[in-house]
Order: sequence, then structure tokens, then C-alpha cells
Amino acid sequence: MVLFRDTMKSSMSMEHKRRLAFGVVRIVFGLVWLINTWLQFNPAYAAHFLGSFNADWVSGQPDWIIQYGHWMANLVQHIGPQSVAYGTVGLDAILAVALISGLGLPFLAGVGVLYNLWLWSTVGGFGGPYTQGATDPGTAIIYALCFVYVIWSRSWEGLSLSKVPHKPLYAPAMHTARILFGLLWAFDAFWKWQPYFLHNAVTYLQQALPGEPVWIAAYISFVIAVINLAGPVLFGYVAAIMESIIAFFLLIGRGMRWIIPVGIAYSFGVWTTAEGWGAPYLPGSTANKGDELGTTNIYIIAFLFLAAWVYFTPRAQRRGDGDA
Repeated sequence: MVLFRDTMKSSMSMEHKRRLAFGVVRIVFGLVWLINTWLQFNPAYAAHFLGSFNADWVSGQPDWIIQYGHWMANLVQHIGPQSVAYGTVGLDAILAVALISGLGLPFLAGVGVLYNLWLWSTVGGFGGPYTQGATDPGTAIIYALCFVYVIWSRSWEGLSLSKVPHKPLYAPAMHTARILFGLLWAFDAFWKWQPYFLHNAVTYLQQALPGEPVWIAAYISFVIAVINLAGPVLFGYVAAIMESIIAFFLLIGRGMRWIIPVGIAYSFGVWTTAEGWGAPYLPGSTANKGDELGTTNIYIIAFLFLAAWVYFTPRAQRRGDGDA
């Protein structure tokens, strides 16, 4: 009986820590979202909003995306580009408050999923065109996935003003979120194995240099020098292998305790080099929603949601993560 009570007490303690951990990650996500919202108050955002829809009809996009993009742009033109732009900023502000406070969740997180999928399909051009030089499916798709994590982790139950009654976490939902994240990494890895990337990987870092603050430019230049010393093609293969390994373990749900920190470190490396810490923060550079602070920093947040699940849930309760 004493052993049973101790086991129950330990389980409840782990659950409390998990709720707090999910709450912390949700708030971090909200702070990133808040910064993005603040940057979009720049008048250049509204001025460039309609023009950013041309991501759907740049060279290389399939006809159906081009037609969809023109239809959506015409709809925005009819409503009023500035009205829609400021409407998105208002919605961004509401979502930021919801993420930070926990209020309005999970409903507003569901809105966040749909909203980011819309952004991905318009100003994000569905992440395309998927031609030579493509590396990933775009920015807003990972934001959408993080909103899914907000919902399926029931993250409003920790560090929140929400009064929504507590319910047990549904393990299959977390496994599904992990698999979706793994598929995203697998898609990224596929493009890293393309000959163009393997032989031109360092150019993605070079493209991040224009407009960067001096210290960021110096840091990226140092990394480029190290890569050139080791061999640019070798760097391309290392990137492709790393992303393939991360995708593989996310998909099978094994080795999660070590693949999570590896994924965080790798994502941080990409964000601080190829994405230039999300900079430069210049007028007009915030025209593409979600790009303000980069893309792979949001991959880190997805990993943190997984970390809260893996490190603060007894293995037996995870049912499916094997030796995670």
C-alpha cells in the first residue's frame, strides 16, 4: 500500500511538472509570436502585404497554385489590402495574448492552425516552388504544427489564467504530433540530398549576409570560413545526414531522449547561420508573415513541446515511444 501511494505521488508530481513544462513552452511560443506581431506594426508590412501574394505565382509554381494565388489576391484586393493586413496584425495580437495567458485556448489555437495554413498557402506560396534550390516547405507550416502542439499537449493547463477543467493527456495525439514533425524533417532531408544543395550548401549561409548587423555578419562569415576549410561538399552531406537521422528517429519514436537535444542544437545552428538569427529587421523585410524571427527557431519550440512530453511522462504512459 505504501509503495502504491508513493508511486501515485510520484506520478502526480511528474504530471504537475509536465503541465508546467508545457506551459513554459507555450509562453515562449507566445513571446516569439508577440515579437513577430510587434515587427508587423512597421508600415512596410501593410504596404507590401498584397505584393507578398506573388509567392503563389513565381516561376516554377504549378498552375493550380498560380490560379489559387491570383484568386486569393483578387479577394484581398476586393476587401482592401491594408484592411486585411491590419486585420492579420490584430489577429496576431489576439493569438499572442492567448498563448501567453492561456485564455481562449484551445479554440484560439485552432484558429492559429487554420490561420497559419492560410498564410502558408498564400504569402508562403505553399513553401514552393519546389525546384532546384528548395530546402524546406516554408515557414508558416511549422507555426501551424506548433499550434497543434499547443492543443494536443493541453498546454493551457500549466502557468495559465485559463479555467478549463483538467483532462488527461491523450497519448496518441502526442505520437501523431511527433510523426507530423518527423515527416516535416523527412521532407527537409529529401531536399538536402539533392545534388544542388550538396554542392552549394555554403551559398545558403552567404545569402544570409546582406543587411545583417556587423556581429551577425562576422559570426556567419566565421562559420563559412570553417566550412570552406573542412570542405563545402562535406558540409552539405553532413547536413543531409543529420536531417535524415532526426527525421528517422522522430518517425519511429525511438531514442527521443537524445534526438531532442540533437535536433535543438542543429536547429539553433541553422537559425543562427543560414537564417541569420531571423535578421535583418529592415523596413519591408517583415512583409512575409512568420519570417521575422526565422523558421528553425520554431522547430526548436516544437522540440521543446516534445521534450516536455518525453522527459516528464512515465514511459508506460507514453505507450508507443519505445525506449524514448
